Amino acid sequence: MKSTVLNILLTGGSGYIGSHTAVALTDAGHRIFIFDNYCNSSAETIHKIQAITAQPITVVRGDIRDTALLQQTLETHQIDAVIHFAGLKAVGESAVIPLDYYANNVQGTISLLQAMQAASHAPRALVFSSSATVYGDPQYLPIDEAHPTHATNPYGRTKLHIEEILADLARSDASWQIACLRYFNPVGAHASGLIGENPNGLPNNLMPFVAQVAIGKLKQLKVFGDDYDTPDGTGVRDYIHVLDLAEGHLAALNYLGSHAGMHTFNLGTGRGYSVLEMIRAFEAASGRTVPFTIAPRRPGDIASCYASTALASKALKWNASRDLKAMCESSWKFQQNVMQSVPSTTEQA
Repeated sequence: MKSTVLNILLTGGSGYIGSHTAVALTDAGHRIFIFDNYCNSSAETIHKIQAITAQPITVVRGDIRDTALLQQTLETHQIDAVIHFAGLKAVGESAVIPLDYYANNVQGTISLLQAMQAASHAPRALVFSSSATVYGDPQYLPIDEAHPTHATNPYGRTKLHIEEILADLARSDASWQIACLRYFNPVGAHASGLIGENPNGLPNNLMPFVAQVAIGKLKQLKVFGDDYDTPDGTGVRDYIHVLDLAEGHLAALNYLGSHAGMHTFNLGTGRGYSVLEMIRAFEAASGRTVPFTIAPRRPGDIASCYASTALASKALKWNASRDLKAMCESSWKFQQNVMQSVPSTTEQA
């Protein structure tokens, strides 16, 4: 990376995590360029990012598998570093259409790497959006980066395959600087309420589902299992505020400035919250009741999963700082500001 102010390309940058990272990077003084096909986002998000940052953002609309367009984008805008968010991400859907997931996620990443190799100025700094799903069922808690990997669904396997490709690439060419960030459970929204998690169709994640129930768009939540070996019987997960996560990307990018090779970090809070804790916290933040029913466990669900964040804290000088209250309050503000209250039939999360 050649300068303090970087030209940074965000693939999938109009998505949930990408949009918040765009804000964090712009606030840090970097120049942001977004490459996206809007398959699970909206061009309207770009206007909201610009409203928050008061900075123009160049957007290239395209598919991550279009290597020629990617190379042209890298060269035209003299991109110094890439943060790679683009990809499909629903665990359940990945089991139904696995080929689409391998094509978009794995083939798309290979396309990006080929474009970076072929670009005339050869950018070599890459931050990859991975996932804690690569760990599979926890063998011990908290999960550190040395925990064995064993993805249990096609989505997780695409992330694991990509990590393996990146590791092979870094071993083959010492000029690459790669950070692989394994996210736990991002939630929350920007303080402005302008950007947040707004999935197309029925939410796959707990927080947006709870928010849509609270505002009346969905009638109730199904809690899958209340007989786990946890304090209240419901599943426990490590939820991290999306703004903390965005700041983690900035920290990783800074780290790569003086560290070649591939480096893997967990991004989480280091503690878990149960489903019932999340519901109660959201009720307190919103002043609304969140109706729910107990349903049987889903196949493949586990009791608890939360991160060890010691490595990120030591190497990146990064720690999550926002609490559950901040996560819920920001999600509720976004829900009120951006989403319409449209009653619907009972659905499941």
